[in-house]
Amino acid sequence: MKKHIPNCITLLNVLAGCIATVFAVLNQLELAALFVFIGIFFDFLDGLAARALNAYSEIGVQLDSLADMITSGLVPGIVMFQLLNMAHFGGWNNAFLAEGTEFLAWKGNNIAWISFSGFLITMAAAYRLANFNVDENQVASFSGLPTPANALLILSLPLILAHQNSELASAIILNQWFLMGLTLVSALLMNSKIKLFALKLKALDIKENGGKYIFLIVSLVLIVVLRYLAIPAIIILYILFSLVIEREKVS
Repeated sequence: MKKHIPNCITLLNVLAGCIATVFAVLNQLELAALFVFIGIFFDFLDGLAARALNAYSEIGVQLDSLADMITSGLVPGIVMFQLLNMAHFGGWNNAFLAEGTEFLAWKGNNIAWISFSGFLITMAAAYRLANFNVDENQVASFSGLPTPANALLILSLPLILAHQNSELASAIILNQWFLMGLTLVSALLMNSKIKLFALKLKALDIKENGGKYIFLIVSLVLIVVLRYLAIPAIIILYILFSLVIEREKVS
């Protein structure tokens, strides 16, 4: 019975991704972000359960990637599509919808064809996940940015627009060229050869995991100080810390 527990948790990731997809299509991006975060939590939890119960299986590996394809592949692509479309038409406003919840609403029903380029994120995520399943070297570290981290980066954008009240941040995010550039960069990062550390701690030894502990502490400080702006900052920090940790391993 216990061998099915991690897979059941993974299926909750699938469910969260499906719900996030619906909200993303409806352009209710805050709720889409919420359910992506919930899905990523289940993605972390199923691995934790598999290790605790020693319940690894080949089906679990494949199922995990299929779940990530929805939550961390499809949804970010749809969100980027929506962001590009809104940036193209310049139609942003704050609207109070169901039960007083604030969402970012788009004025108009037009579709800019360039907005479909946002699905480059989904295509790149699919390729990365397929490659991950056949790559036996990505255990203690990752090659390229993991899809959940990339999803957090993309989903942070509507949250920043809705809650940060920063004219500079809004001007940058609402720039169509910035969004297209970010789409390309995220697709390349997911399939790059950059070695990025995994947050799996085999032991609590400070000397062995010092860099990871520092990263976690700095990330918590950034979240308290910057709120949603902390998410892209943490992703950049994650890449920089990984480069330092990998260089220390070589030396």
